[in-house]
Amino acid sequence: MTVKRRPSGQHHGDLRNALEQAALALVKERGPHGFTLAEACRRAGVSVSAPYKHFADREALLASLALKGYEEQYRRYQAAVASGTDVAEQLAAFAAAYVRFAAEERALFDITFLAGLDKSRHPELAKAGKNLFDMLVPIAHRVTPDQDTALDLLTRIAAAAHGLALFLQQGMLPAGRENLTQAAHQAAHCARALVAQQTHTPH
Repeated sequence: MTVKRRPSGQHHGDLRNALEQAALALVKERGPHGFTLAEACRRAGVSVSAPYKHFADREALLASLALKGYEEQYRRYQAAVASGTDVAEQLAAFAAAYVRFAAEERALFDITFLAGLDKSRHPELAKAGKNLFDMLVPIAHRVTPDQDTALDLLTRIAAAAHGLALFLQQGMLPAGRENLTQAAHQAAHCARALVAQQTHTPH
């Protein structure tokens, strides 16, 4: 969505959305720590006093975007795991979707995971993160009857996908594998290997 500039001080029909889009554009350019609330106002074409109708401070603006990041992840991961019934393939699809989210929604990914938001100030973020696990843990639970072990398996799969996502962003993957398709494939492969390892581990 393209944000249209408006002269400072004019009424903005959708101020909240305009500020969020301006902040996303700034994060794409500079990262989640590289801009001020005043810059977001200038980018949106509104007065510097305007955002306080919706956001107490810069962190509140980022927290609103982080929530959108969690919601987008939920949508993507739910669709990924719904694509099949085999548990290993469901978790592999989740891992691949994780890497794709990080690459295709880079600004939301950076805000969600790298902005250092205080979840005690924004409990809605902790709840959104829990919703993701609540959706995914039952799938991992089909691999192992133990709840803690299922959570550990899911955490390891997510950690592998997260690491690959960051490696892809930072150009740290081996030559020939430094593209999204290969990174997503590798994340899926890691998930299958972890499921297989868990399946063959004596309980």
